[in-house]
Amino acid sequence: MKIKDIVRALESFAPLPLQEDYDNAGLQTGLPEAEVSGALLCLDVTESVVEEAVEQGCGIVVSHHPVMFRPLRHLTDSSQPERIVRMALKNDVAIYSAHTNLDNARGGVNFEMACRLGLQDVDFLQRHTDESGSGVTGMLPEPEEAAAFLKRVKDMFGVECLMHNELLQRSIRKVALCGGAGDFLLKEAVAWGADAFLTGEMRYHVYFGQEQQIQIATLGHYESEQFTQHLLKSILEKALPELKVRITQQKTNPVYYLK
Repeated sequence: MKIKDIVRALESFAPLPLQEDYDNAGLQTGLPEAEVSGALLCLDVTESVVEEAVEQGCGIVVSHHPVMFRPLRHLTDSSQPERIVRMALKNDVAIYSAHTNLDNARGGVNFEMACRLGLQDVDFLQRHTDESGSGVTGMLPEPEEAAAFLKRVKDMFGVECLMHNELLQRSIRKVALCGGAGDFLLKEAVAWGADAFLTGEMRYHVYFGQEQQIQIATLGHYESEQFTQHLLKSILEKALPELKVRITQQKTNPVYYLK
C-alpha cells in the first residue's frame, strides 16, 4: 500500500484545510508513492516510537501532535525533533500528523472524548462551518452530583491528579469539553449554559470568577487526548482493512506525578 493511500484515508475524515493557521499537520517525512505494509499510531512521536515502528515493520508513524510543529533550521542532534526526523529519514519511516484538523473535524478528538463519557446529542461548542468546529457539547443521560461526575471523569481518563475549581452545588447534566489546551472555550461553555467544562490544560487565572457558575475540570493534555490513537485506528481500519495498524506500546506522556 502506498503512503498516499493512508494520507487520503486520513484526510477524507479530517481534511487539512480544517487545521488552525498556526498548525503544521500533514505528511511530515516520507514520499507519497512509497510502499508500506503497516502503520504505528501515537499521540506524540518520540525516538522510541520510531524505533518501535522499525522493529514492527511499520513504514509510517501516524501521530496526533506534529513532530515538526515549528520549522527546523538544521538537522543535527541538538533538539528532540531534529533527532526524530533524522532517525525517521535514516530508517525510511514516514511520519504523518493529524492535529487540529482532527480536533476540528466532526467525529474527531472531542467527539471521541464525549463518546467515552457517554454524552448524548453531541455537537460543536464553537462552530466554524457546517462540518467543523472547536470543542463539543453534550448531555449526560441522567444528572450527576459534581463529586461523582469528577470521580467518573478521573477514572475514565486514568487521571492521576484531576484539577478542578470548587465543587458545584447543583447536579451536572450539560457538559462542554475540549481536548488539549482548551481554556479559550470556557466563555463559550458558560454562554451555552454548561454545568461542567472539561479540558486538558487551563491557565491559573482562568479559574477565577467561575465559582458556582460552572464546574471546571483539567485532566492533563495527554490524558484528555489519549483516545485519539484509538480514533485513528478506527479511521484507518475502516478505510483500509488490509493495512496492519497498531497503537504504540511506548509511554509518550512527558508529564509525571509524584505520589
